[in-house]
Amino acid sequence: MTVETLGLPALPDALPRPVVDNHTHLLSTEEFSGLTVAESLRAAAEVGVGRVIEVGCDVPSSRDAVDLAARYPTVRATVAIHPNDAARIRAAGGDAGLDEQLALLEPLVAQPGVVGVGETGLDFYRTRDADGHVAQERSFRAHIGWAKEYDRTLVIHDRDAHDDILRVLDDEGVPERVVMHCFSGDADFARRCLDRGAYLSFPGVVTFGSAGSLREAAQVTPLDRILVETDAPYLTPAPRRGKPNAPYLMPHTVRFLADLLGQDLAGFCDRVVANTDAAYGWGSGD
Repeated sequence: MTVETLGLPALPDALPRPVVDNHTHLLSTEEFSGLTVAESLRAAAEVGVGRVIEVGCDVPSSRDAVDLAARYPTVRATVAIHPNDAARIRAAGGDAGLDEQLALLEPLVAQPGVVGVGETGLDFYRTRDADGHVAQERSFRAHIGWAKEYDRTLVIHDRDAHDDILRVLDDEGVPERVVMHCFSGDADFARRCLDRGAYLSFPGVVTFGSAGSLREAAQVTPLDRILVETDAPYLTPAPRRGKPNAPYLMPHTVRFLADLLGQDLAGFCDRVVANTDAAYGWGSGD
């Protein structure tokens, strides 16, 4: 099966140097678009996206991420209960139900191939009730603790919750390595995250015409703190916006950012790799 036969966007021109997609959902991409994990990895490698990080959002998907990392040498995993899932779990089973799922998740944090804890955090866009916010914060605090205890990178999902994300981080103590997944703030919030040592990961949204404040955030981010992601199958970059996303489409975002920041494309690719390896400890005995 090829991307063309599935009705997906054509492969972009290959990048001059390999890069890493530090946040994707290969199994969701397979379900959403029909592109199998093997096909997705093969297409990505063909255009220079040589490695990916598969992100868990609940106990089953986290187990699947660990399994993919064991099966494919170019894949690493993160494990977590997504903030919106934390709210749903607590709504259905109370604190005991959420604590049960957290207890099932924790053993996965120490598994081989796991480089991060996340995506965790707060989402006040999809979860708007106070009880849901309590559940998300309870889960977020547990994940922060694991990141520090197991020396894993904390991968933060932040939607409409900037101030509360930083409040909880400051209260719990910032782990050694933090990635702001799918960074969605402006330049001021970027500086506040950078002051706490975070890496900022930019998705295809930065290519959208309406994303001026996000581009300003990218422009104030030091080159050694920038990551690039797809969050596939979501947030497909221009000029393929509206189609299913996949790791092989990441070159569109990489090229856009290199041009925005006035960087040589090959050098920017090398920077993305170095930053990803530093942010996740990939290649450092993970």
